[in-house]
Amino acid sequence: MTAPLLVPSVTLRRYSAVEASDVHDFHQIVLGLDGEMDMAVDGRERRIDCHGAWIIPAGARHDYWAAGENRQLVLDLPFASVALPERFFEAARAIAIDPVVTQLVQSVALQADGVDAASLMARRFAWQAATHLCGALMSDVRLDAARGLDFARIDRWLRAHLSEPLRIADLAAHCGFGMRRFHQLFCEAFGETPHRYLQRLRLDAALTLLADPRESLTDIALTTGFADQSAFTHAFRKRFGVAPGQWRTGKH
Repeated sequence: MTAPLLVPSVTLRRYSAVEASDVHDFHQIVLGLDGEMDMAVDGRERRIDCHGAWIIPAGARHDYWAAGENRQLVLDLPFASVALPERFFEAARAIAIDPVVTQLVQSVALQADGVDAASLMARRFAWQAATHLCGALMSDVRLDAARGLDFARIDRWLRAHLSEPLRIADLAAHCGFGMRRFHQLFCEAFGETPHRYLQRLRLDAALTLLADPRESLTDIALTTGFADQSAFTHAFRKRFGVAPGQWRTGKH
């Protein structure tokens, strides 16, 4: 029996010409890197290359195969790990990605090639790469907002205002809703309350900043919306099990 996945996984994979099938209890994003591969999810078939990706919800059966040399960058995402709206994984779909995301995928793939999968560094790399890639995808994606809240737009707004206090009334009014209705729609789209989602977004952003040694812990705390370094350290330790300084040095 396979152990449940608890943290994000970022791996390079190659697919063969022999058709295979899979289904798992975590979400998955398959990002094209080199060559092409074909995938069919819930009866929808699409070929992707370096300009595309497959979004695969947990529990969705997917069949895959590829003719010729290929490499894909695959993100395995347990529930409530990386901050992404729940509705992002509402249905399986193939999406186009813009050149900025394509370049990021290539950069992450180069780093992934040199990481020992069994090391503590691999766990840290997977978290940082997954949060960075998912943030880029959310800034790039444009979805039909006919159903309730435009969650992609709200996510982008929150990411752009991490350092500011969250005023729900102002955000609700900006979206054209009253407070109560906005809160209901937000929870339906994101799977949690606005404040809890924003907290995960702030900590996701902190992981990217921690990878830059020029950023002090105090600056990171303030940039991501925490009152001070102490509040940042407390929230970071609660989510990741170690203090941000330990995370940065890898001594944990």
